[in-house]
Amino acid sequence: MPGSSLFTQALTQVTDVPAGVVTYRNLCYVPSGHERHKLDLYLPPGGAKLPLIIWISGGAWRTAEKERGVPFEVLAKSYALASINHRLSQHAKFPAQIEDCKAAVRWLRANAESFGLDPSRFGVWGASSGGHLAALLGVTGGTREFDVGEHLHISSRVQVAVDFYGPTDFLQMDAHRLPESTLMHDSPDSPESELIGGPIQEHIEQTQRANPIHYVTADASPFLIVHGDLDLLVPHHQSELLVAALRQAGVPVSFYTVQHGGHGKFADPKANRLPLEFFAAYLNPGGSLL
Repeated sequence: MPGSSLFTQALTQVTDVPAGVVTYRNLCYVPSGHERHKLDLYLPPGGAKLPLIIWISGGAWRTAEKERGVPFEVLAKSYALASINHRLSQHAKFPAQIEDCKAAVRWLRANAESFGLDPSRFGVWGASSGGHLAALLGVTGGTREFDVGEHLHISSRVQVAVDFYGPTDFLQMDAHRLPESTLMHDSPDSPESELIGGPIQEHIEQTQRANPIHYVTADASPFLIVHGDLDLLVPHHQSELLVAALRQAGVPVSFYTVQHGGHGKFADPKANRLPLEFFAAYLNPGGSLL
């Protein structure tokens, strides 16, 4: 466990996670950074060299909060869990969001020994806009384009990526949205346009820079992608595009479509079971990286 000389946050017991789990709240992963540069870290009991799951919540890059939707179930499977905040689109435009996520990964890896984490076994899981950022982490492990700030000698790569219904190619979203959807992604006030800093169809180069598909190579992390076929906010086609690009590059990818699934938490038990199976296959709690 880290000592007070390294961290000033108090170690506290929490009641909404399995017994014996402790958490560090609001750890600053960018020194003297933005108020959003904070993460919560949950540690299961009796662990050493623990694999880590990094959670990125959704919220259209406008309202994402590290306390939302946290998958506490991974703690019972001997994973450590970090839930991170990043700057929102009203604070800074893309690529600030992925720069923040990478800064958090580097900080966690830099401090892995202090927390009993295994720096060679980091996975990421995100939903909606968090899925978009998780996908970007998964495909940019071999590039330093978005690595800025501290700990630049440390890798921001993740070993596996789980993307729940994340957007990919913003420019194709309206063409493939369901007829019942009322969200116009090409609109100047859409979440995607606000993230980019202007109407996406008028800022194509910047919009493509936010597209995970643009960075896919054979070096990408293994992926699990889950998406509902009746998603009114992020068309199912968005995940189909990423899956096709990953498969073409030879990247291991599992794709599960939730039949009659919308945007948000799924009732389908398989959709909720798959991430734990995927992490077990690639991060192998209690052993070495497979």
